Amino acid sequence: MEFEKIYRQHFDDVYRYLRGLTLNESVAEELTQETFFRAFKGKAEFRGECSLKTWLCQIAKNLYFDYLKKSKRFEDDVDISKVEDEKTSVLDMLIDKELALQIHKELHMMKEPYKEVFTLRIFGELSFKEIGSVFGKSEHWACVTFHRAKEKIKNKMEEYNEN
Repeated sequence: MEFEKIYRQHFDDVYRYLRGLTLNESVAEELTQETFFRAFKGKAEFRGECSLKTWLCQIAKNLYFDYLKKSKRFEDDVDISKVEDEKTSVLDMLIDKELALQIHKELHMMKEPYKEVFTLRIFGELSFKEIGSVFGKSEHWACVTFHRAKEKIKNKMEEYNEN
C-alpha cells in the first residue's frame, strides 16, 4: 500500500463525507486526519473485501460515532417511515442557499442510520453497494434507507416552503 498516494487520492472523499456528517469544518478536518492515521496504523487489517474508499469511510464513521459519544449527542433511536418510488432530486434544492441551509439543518437533526446513509450517498458519492458494505448490510437495505431519508428531508422541506 503506497500510503501517500492513497492519502492524496481519498482525502477529499473522506473529508466531504465527514463534513456532511459533522457540519463543522474543523471537526471534519480533525476526524479526517485521524482516519488516515488509523488507516496507516491498521493497514494490515485491510483485507480487500471492499474498496479502499469504503474501508476509509468505515474508519471515518467509527471515529464520528466516537466523537458523538464523547459529545453526548449520540442517538440510538431510528424512526422508520414509508418509502415512495418517486425520483425527486434533493440535489436540485441545494442550488438555493437558503434551502441548502435548511436541508443541512434537517440532516443534522435526522437520526441514524438515515443521516449517515444520506450523507454517504449525496456527499460521499458512494454506491448503494458500498454503503451497504460500510454498515455490513445489503445493497437493498442501503437503497431503502436512503430513500427513507430523502423522503424525510423532502417532507420537511415541503413544510418549510409552506411557512
